[in-house]
Amino acid sequence: MKLKVSKLLRQQAGLTMVELMVALSIGSFLMVGALQIYGQSREAFVVNESIARVQETAQFAMDTIEADLRMASNWGRNSRGLAVEGRSHIDEDDPINLAPPADCGERWVLDLGRPVTGNNNSYGLACLPTADAGTAQTDSDTITVRRASVSPVIPQNGRLQIQSTRIQGRIFYNGIIPNEFQEPATPSEPALPTDPSATHDLIINSYYVAQESELIPGVPTLRMKTLTMDSGASVIEDQEVAPGVENIQLQLGIDVNQDNTVDRYVNPGDPIYDPNAVGYVPGARVMTARVWMIVRSTSQEQGVHDNNDYKPGDADLGVYNDGYRRLQVSKTILLRNSRT
Repeated sequence: MKLKVSKLLRQQAGLTMVELMVALSIGSFLMVGALQIYGQSREAFVVNESIARVQETAQFAMDTIEADLRMASNWGRNSRGLAVEGRSHIDEDDPINLAPPADCGERWVLDLGRPVTGNNNSYGLACLPTADAGTAQTDSDTITVRRASVSPVIPQNGRLQIQSTRIQGRIFYNGIIPNEFQEPATPSEPALPTDPSATHDLIINSYYVAQESELIPGVPTLRMKTLTMDSGASVIEDQEVAPGVENIQLQLGIDVNQDNTVDRYVNPGDPIYDPNAVGYVPGARVMTARVWMIVRSTSQEQGVHDNNDYKPGDADLGVYNDGYRRLQVSKTILLRNSRT
């Protein structure tokens, strides 16, 4: 009986020291491998997420500017800014007391002869960036777009609006459609066929890059000066669009011989397309807009070595290599209302 018990105990004996050490070694090796795989997966996830955020910011910012640019020179029922009357103190033959917001200057609001313009490698607007955004980014362009709302609206007192037909238009702000566009109350004779008019809001947007984001401190951001409405009056607001945009550049494709094709590209502010400038070429129109944009990550990342020499538009920004992830995007945009 004792022999049987002793034999049974020997059969139930645990692992030897050698077996235990081998098992621990294999387990440790597998655990180290699992941790390495987890670390690499985590690092790849962080990198991919950072790339995705930068790409999303670039896509959103470009889509915002593109939608505005495509509709530049849309004045409701026509696309001829010089046919819109009421451009106070610009067209001296047609003075009208509109009293537009003076923050950025009257011409910023009423210069409808230049539906797309800007400032080359400078801020250049008469109104300063909002105090919360610090100063404007150096070596970055400003893009200004002027147009009317796509859909007709109801006349609204205090809002700068355009009443337009297919051949003419007028700016007004008192909520009363100008007389020349109103139907006679009691015509004395059968009315002649008329060109119907519609009311549209006047829209002015200026895009620029500020050095400080209100949403993410320490990050440059795309901002926009926009004509809007507040407390029953037209005002200019400064709105944040997309944190992470570090530089924007613009070049304009000009048709100088009225054949609906681009003859040359110029920088914003070139006199060739400005009806009020000495170097204006009569009939010159902006047909397309090339936009470049530099977008960066919101924080520095270890292991990011960017040796690219960034040269968007006519700007030479050089090599940053400061630990931030960057992306340069560009697009050529056709102005839908530019063709004759």
